[in-house]
Amino acid sequence: MNKTIITLAAATLFSHSVLATTELPDKQAELPAHPKTEKSDHLVPRDFSTIPNTPFGDKVKQGYSLFVNTQTLQGKYVNNQQNCVNCHMQAGMKADSAPLWGAFMAYPAYRSKNDKVNTYAERIQGCFTYSMNGTPPPQDSPELVALSAYSYWLAMGGLLDKYNMQNTPIPELSDAAVQLGGNDESFILPIEMMKDLPAGKRGSLAGRSFPKLDKPEQAPSIERGEIVYNTTCASCHGANGEGIRDHGVQSFPPLWGKDSFNWGAGMHRVNTAAFFIYENMPLGKSIQITKQEAWDVAAFMNSHERPQDPRFKGDLKANQEKYHNHQGYYGKTVNGKVLGEHSY
Repeated sequence: MNKTIITLAAATLFSHSVLATTELPDKQAELPAHPKTEKSDHLVPRDFSTIPNTPFGDKVKQGYSLFVNTQTLQGKYVNNQQNCVNCHMQAGMKADSAPLWGAFMAYPAYRSKNDKVNTYAERIQGCFTYSMNGTPPPQDSPELVALSAYSYWLAMGGLLDKYNMQNTPIPELSDAAVQLGGNDESFILPIEMMKDLPAGKRGSLAGRSFPKLDKPEQAPSIERGEIVYNTTCASCHGANGEGIRDHGVQSFPPLWGKDSFNWGAGMHRVNTAAFFIYENMPLGKSIQITKQEAWDVAAFMNSHERPQDPRFKGDLKANQEKYHNHQGYYGKTVNGKVLGEHSY
């Protein structure tokens, strides 16, 4: 593989991409769900002990550290009590939990909701804006580069090993290349992979999303969901969705309230939350509740107030009509209160 070609070509293309805008388009468009795939088809990233002791390896290590403990960016880029790993399990490596290796290979990609091609770095920026209720790290910042490098390292190591190239070292890319993503002509893969993974069609790796659940037999119920939450979820996430905090450290994340993800985050959608909950919760004991219970508890979780949608410009109805035509409770009346009207 010619690392120089990858680096220079990606850098040239990346220079034409704009990561920061004055508006806040919907960079948090719903992650497409797919049928569950066989475990044998999933990528398995390389062991962390193989991360090289080089400047690029240091970026990968920093990316891992930021991913599992994003609270180190509290007050700078993060304004709630969430960590990236709360939604992307096992340090972003777990298949069927929106793993980083799948996301990296899916970008750059066109998104109809903001009518532009988004780079991988832009996708991460969207997570900071919405899931972290914060401020996105700027282009080329050490944090954005590190998170991108970590994602690339997971993806490339998994691909090389899947194609029986275990002895091939992971090429070290430029900052521009890792921020671009792997789904582009400039991102050159070994010839052994190119037939299976042509540029523009790398966003469908097995296990890259939350597996889609069938529609429930009964409409999701907030009331039934409250029962599921109290018996299954409250021990980790608190009676009032506040999570568990000990000695200033948030060990389990809040699910609603001022320290949770805001109304623009993908997880506030009932269907997205149901897909995630069924596959990944309770932590370490996934697929322990029924599909109907997953839908119900997702409805209960998302029927509470949380931080305001960053795209809100003073008109709740207008914001609802523009950005919330999906399964959610933003702008709707629940227990006599219009959600979003008194957001944090």
